[in-house]
Amino acid sequence: MSYEKRVLPELLGILKQAPKLDLNDDIEKIRSFKPPALDTSPEVKITTRSIQGPESELRIKIYEPVNRETPKLPAVYWIHGGGYILGTPDGDDGLCEFFVNEVHCVVVSIDYRLAPEHPYPAAIEDCYAGLKWTADQVEELQIDSSRIAIAGASAGGGLTAALSLMARDRGGPQIAFQMPLYPMLDDRNETPSSYEINEQNLPTAWNRENNLLAWKMYLGAAAADAVSPYAAPGRAEDLSGLPPTYTFIGQLDPFRDETMDYVARLAQAGVPVEFHLYPGCFHGFDAIFNEQDISKQARSGCVNALKNAFKQTNKE
Repeated sequence: MSYEKRVLPELLGILKQAPKLDLNDDIEKIRSFKPPALDTSPEVKITTRSIQGPESELRIKIYEPVNRETPKLPAVYWIHGGGYILGTPDGDDGLCEFFVNEVHCVVVSIDYRLAPEHPYPAAIEDCYAGLKWTADQVEELQIDSSRIAIAGASAGGGLTAALSLMARDRGGPQIAFQMPLYPMLDDRNETPSSYEINEQNLPTAWNRENNLLAWKMYLGAAAADAVSPYAAPGRAEDLSGLPPTYTFIGQLDPFRDETMDYVARLAQAGVPVEFHLYPGCFHGFDAIFNEQDISKQARSGCVNALKNAFKQTNKE
């Protein structure tokens, strides 16, 4: 069945207007692509800082309300997507501002190193360093240490899931909540959806062919060894002790089945988890510059999940 008959009509125009992504092309050229510009929010203050990472200085962006209502706010540690090979925090400015305004929180976004120049474990170690820095700076950032959530989409969702595992296994920092959205979890690409959503069916969305190449670039030499769950969290055997979780995914996403398996195993491990499957939706349909009703609905679900999580852990 062709994708035109399966995609929600309100989203079909996005697919038809999107350029085809060819990861065999010049990576730097692809990285230079700029998403649609959004007006900045006058209600949000953005600060850029440099912190010490495991091998180099790392850039972080801090988003906070111009007018704070309480001395200490909850925080969302945000990890951008891009298949582990693309993206910067700047591409998620609009989304991070949206979280600040809707959740009334601080957002810290990390500019981790990208593959193939910096294969695994560069990205996850950078993310861990940024999370640790955030937890260590709660007084300066005026953050409630009991209400730090981690979140990200696509590869950022995979890094979120991996970071939850790493923080658990290393004894901290303490994470109150995780929100790995349509996460890139499993390098094996053996699920039905990973075959179903391919270049022939969805040529302008993230698909099997893109995914295979991105994983190859990210894992590098590690692909020849037993792949660590810190690289591919779908391989983790023990999901117990992870923070309460919220996630969603479109039914036409190659990550659909690995996400559903992850959700089921979280529940089996006793982790509170909420999950939404959106029919007729492809990878990244919720992008902040998409104004379709279903995109707004998905973003509102994230906001409500964060609000509820912070309400339950509020010790103020």
